[in-house]
Amino acid sequence: MKHLRLAASIGTAAMLIGASALAQADKKIERTWKSKCASCHGAAGKGDTDKGKELKIVDMTTAGFQAKKDDELKKVILEGTEKRKDHAFKSELAVEQADGLVTYIRTFKK
Repeated sequence: MKHLRLAASIGTAAMLIGASALAQADKKIERTWKSKCASCHGAAGKGDTDKGKELKIVDMTTAGFQAKKDDELKKVILEGTEKRKDHAFKSELAVEQADGLVTYIRTFKK
């Protein structure tokens, strides 16, 4: 019986540590969004900033945008677009950070 309680306690502790690490990772991605992306794309991905309007940034909250595949979004984050190669972040972000940004962008659904 003691073994079961110990195992349950260890399992609970592992879940809490895992949840804490996930929350910290999410905060890091949120900070990355704010520092690298939000000036054009806006805090909520709507492209409603002055710079976003100037560049005609698409609204990431639309169903059409959200239908894009994760790999497509990741490629744009890392390599830029055909028209905007200067907005590539391959030299500034790790692949894991780009993956995290894709996950973050998925939270922008209407």
